[in-house]
Amino acid sequence: MTDAAALLTALQHGDSFFPSGGFAFSWGLETLHAEGAVASADDVARFAEGQIRHRWAPCDRPAMLAAHRAAADWDAVAAVDAELEALALPAALRTGSRRAGRALLGVHARLGAPGAAAYRTVIADLGAPGHLAVVQGVVWRSAGIAEADAAALSAYTLIVGIVGAAVRLGAIGHVDGQKTLSRLHAAIVALLAEPAPAHPSAFTPAADIAMMRHERRHVRLFAN
Repeated sequence: MTDAAALLTALQHGDSFFPSGGFAFSWGLETLHAEGAVASADDVARFAEGQIRHRWAPCDRPAMLAAHRAAADWDAVAAVDAELEALALPAALRTGSRRAGRALLGVHARLGAPGAAAYRTVIADLGAPGHLAVVQGVVWRSAGIAEADAAALSAYTLIVGIVGAAVRLGAIGHVDGQKTLSRLHAAIVALLAEPAPAHPSAFTPAADIAMMRHERRHVRLFAN
């Protein structure tokens, strides 16, 4: 693709208008906000940066890249998918990631992406979980999005989801939301300049425990 075509493709797939299913998740932010631990724009920025540095960079990024590089080696893609399943300790995180991944896969299958249709068959036949980061690698490669652009897109969609959740929870307003996104750009650029780890890992205990507590809340806006 030309640079302009690549940019337009990335913008389309990174737009919140694209029906990816991620709007239903807060990554533990809802509980932390309700308990007063995340109450300001600075708190939201720190929470989002923690997710980028300690979950996305060491876990989602290498998984997404491995799926992107594997192309049609579905056994290799399914192995990465199974690894993410084992690393997601909170049940809400596992189910949320699977639901978002399968929703994204379904949209791309309906759009005619050959990789999406093929991996839906793998999920049905082999019982692969269909986690979001893995599906991103599959469908974005199928859409012609280059590896480096896919990594940036993966990070961007995560922070947009977190900031969007913070706005919907009333923790911040829309202007502060845009300021937070701009503030996080430097952290993402720095992380993208570093090589991705060979194997996924993650350490976000506060968010993980918040997601576990969230399952028991009687009133919830988000699924996790």
